[in-house]
Amino acid sequence: MAYATINPFTEEQVKTFPTATDAEIETAVGKADAAFQKWKNFSHADRARILQKAADLLRENLDEYSKLLTLEMGKRFAEAQAETELSAAIFEYYAKNAEKLLQPQDLPVADPQEGRAKLVYEPQGIIVAIEPWNFPFYQVARIISPQLSAGNTVILKHASNVPQCAAAMEKLMLDAGLPEGGFINLYPSHAQLATVIQDPRVRGVALTGSEGAGAKIAATAGGALKKCIMELGGSDALIVLNDADIEKAAKWAVFGRHWNGGQVCVNAKRMIVEDGVYDKFVELYRKGVSALRMGDPMDPNTTMPPLSSRGAVEDLKKQVSEAVAHGAKAEEVPLEMPNKGCFFRPVILTDLDESNPARRWEFFGPVTMLFRAKDADHAVEIANDSPYGLGGSIFSQNEEKATELARKMDTGMVYINHPTMVKADLPFGGVKRSGFGRELIDLGLKEFVNTKLIDIVDIDAPF
Repeated sequence: MAYATINPFTEEQVKTFPTATDAEIETAVGKADAAFQKWKNFSHADRARILQKAADLLRENLDEYSKLLTLEMGKRFAEAQAETELSAAIFEYYAKNAEKLLQPQDLPVADPQEGRAKLVYEPQGIIVAIEPWNFPFYQVARIISPQLSAGNTVILKHASNVPQCAAAMEKLMLDAGLPEGGFINLYPSHAQLATVIQDPRVRGVALTGSEGAGAKIAATAGGALKKCIMELGGSDALIVLNDADIEKAAKWAVFGRHWNGGQVCVNAKRMIVEDGVYDKFVELYRKGVSALRMGDPMDPNTTMPPLSSRGAVEDLKKQVSEAVAHGAKAEEVPLEMPNKGCFFRPVILTDLDESNPARRWEFFGPVTMLFRAKDADHAVEIANDSPYGLGGSIFSQNEEKATELARKMDTGMVYINHPTMVKADLPFGGVKRSGFGRELIDLGLKEFVNTKLIDIVDIDAPF
């Protein structure tokens, strides 16, 4: 596996990193385990000070960190700044809330003779985090903040095209005062990664990535009897009902599909519009997409950056061609495109009938699928006709009706009058082939702790 920085705007290779040796892998696991033996005994206050320092350092050096995001995966600089701030907010959330969220819980018992029962939450050891390139800092902060707060240590295997971001996160935590070995970045091969997961000192695995990668890692973790959480692909539906504010819904739809270059698992990839407003919505949506501007991601006027790599461009082209071969109609929005860089013009796909397999694919880039729904129930039916179940949204001025429909959507998250969003204080996760487990808030904090029962019973109580 080649770990290298290739600027998606210039397609120039900036820097390469060697794959770890087997000796480095063994040393890293040993350091992470040794650090755990000490870190698990740190007070919540001491852990919180380190996490807060990490948040402060990110904010103090916001532009420096953000430029690295833009360099390695082509993210618009303004969005890179927002990601860096979001990562800081996650560190800060756990610095302020972890101790409270991990307080022992007294259990109500049916019979006093059962004793005085409580649950306590204890760290378990090393957690392996396998993270993707589309949010190089946020994805890491999302897993290490709760796990370090809980007293675990973390080994990171980041995506091969963001090695400098991975190294920057390791340095950040050391600079914040985390003991050496508490968070380690590695550049392993696939075989070495499997070895790390199978090591008995490793107690859990967290992956955010593709469905295919998730299936392989989950199989490896399952074979070693390790708990894992999987945050995988998504094809979020954005439902627009007849009573929605159509102009605002269309603007949010353009943003929801194209932020981060359309490379987000929770992008609004499928627009499902009720019949009465379908034509008006499509007119406004097409107009909004046509106003996007391709260019240098460091230019504040750019609203459509390059994709993360040349491979991503070619994969998306192939998907669109196959969708058309199965009967879909593809409209390429004729944006002016730079003569260099990994750019892909937005595409709108229509006429995706039920026999077209593309309607159930994830398009990881600026490709929109449009569906006309007969009514609200039909819209939900279309939304649920997907192997994925990550997020989704419903636009309607009737909040009660929209909330009722949201309960019928087979997803982990639903937003009313807003595309699926990511925040430090909201949980994240899905169902079906979008994975299992939750990250952030108390849910993510307790994924890899030992929820231990302690029951104090009268010695004379009956069995």
